[in-house]
Amino acid sequence: MRTLISLALALAAAGGAAQTPPTLAKVRSEMGIASKHDVRGQRDAVGFASTAEQMATAWNASGPLLPEERLGAAPPPGVVAVVCPHDDYLYAGRIYKAIVPLVTARTVVLVGVFHGWKRFGARDVLVLDGYRAWRTPDGELAVSPLRDELRAALPAGTAIVSAAMHDGEHSLEALAYWLHHSRPEREIVPVLVATSSFERLQTLAGQLGAALVPALQRRGWQLGRDVAVVISSDAVHYGPDFGQVQFGDGGVEAYEKATGRDRALLTGPLAGPVTVEKLRQAYETWVDPADPGTYRVSWCGRFSIPFGLLLVRDLAARLDLAAPVGVPVAYGTSVGGPEITSRESGLGVTAPANLYHFVGYPGLAVMLPPAD
Repeated sequence: MRTLISLALALAAAGGAAQTPPTLAKVRSEMGIASKHDVRGQRDAVGFASTAEQMATAWNASGPLLPEERLGAAPPPGVVAVVCPHDDYLYAGRIYKAIVPLVTARTVVLVGVFHGWKRFGARDVLVLDGYRAWRTPDGELAVSPLRDELRAALPAGTAIVSAAMHDGEHSLEALAYWLHHSRPEREIVPVLVATSSFERLQTLAGQLGAALVPALQRRGWQLGRDVAVVISSDAVHYGPDFGQVQFGDGGVEAYEKATGRDRALLTGPLAGPVTVEKLRQAYETWVDPADPGTYRVSWCGRFSIPFGLLLVRDLAARLDLAAPVGVPVAYGTSVGGPEITSRESGLGVTAPANLYHFVGYPGLAVMLPPAD
């Protein structure tokens, strides 16, 4: 969750009058710790850790999942992909801790939500950054040289490079800090996914897959062992503030129905073999396919999840691997359990959490089936 202004941007429908994109200086003035030179700073210094002490506290205080947060047994570490939330650490820490350690690869293609797509007028493209490294609470997190190779190999119109767009987005830094804390030598390829039709997401995933596979083969890298895809997404944002009141404004019954629908998505179309048909079903649950900028169900990863899983499927096919399989691991919410630690730690929250304003947290692993 962010401020209500950010939420309004994230949930805004497509259309309306065009606006001038914000300048880089404007975006950086809104950051908790501004980017400087070739190092990306930190958008949110309230809900996410900004010091090594805060990051250690978040990691250590994020205990095991509550029984009601467990969806199933996690696969062994070394998965090819995960879906993980990006909300305030106090709220979502247990889900981060259950999911991030499943990723052991040194290089991570980090696929994020582009909440501010409308503010910047971006559609139908991937957004890359141009930084050498990202600031984290534990020091610099390197951007992989793979990023520039991919950018050079992608067809025109597939991707753009924008420091302002990345500086204005919080969905990648949230996961980057956990990834770096768990393996300091890790490198990332940060990618934001703009609002797109499902067909366009298929095209973008195929284009990135076609660029990525030769780079992996040149290095002798294996999917899961050396490189993995980490997908950022929160689940439902429910309540009048979000324009999501299908089950009433809130309360226990609305909470049970909204979270039940989330669980059904994780254990339904996102579970088992990753197929185009199932991903299309999930996509059309989240957005109106005739107007992708319009939410049906407010999962902010409505584009990042289909794109990321289509990418993993494409990579597996190009590498002659078995079709990847989704494994539902966890599901929590901002009101479903206690905050992980005291706010005296310096960690804070960016929005309220109650039965009339709550957010869901999906935890999904993606693995390759064992070889016969």
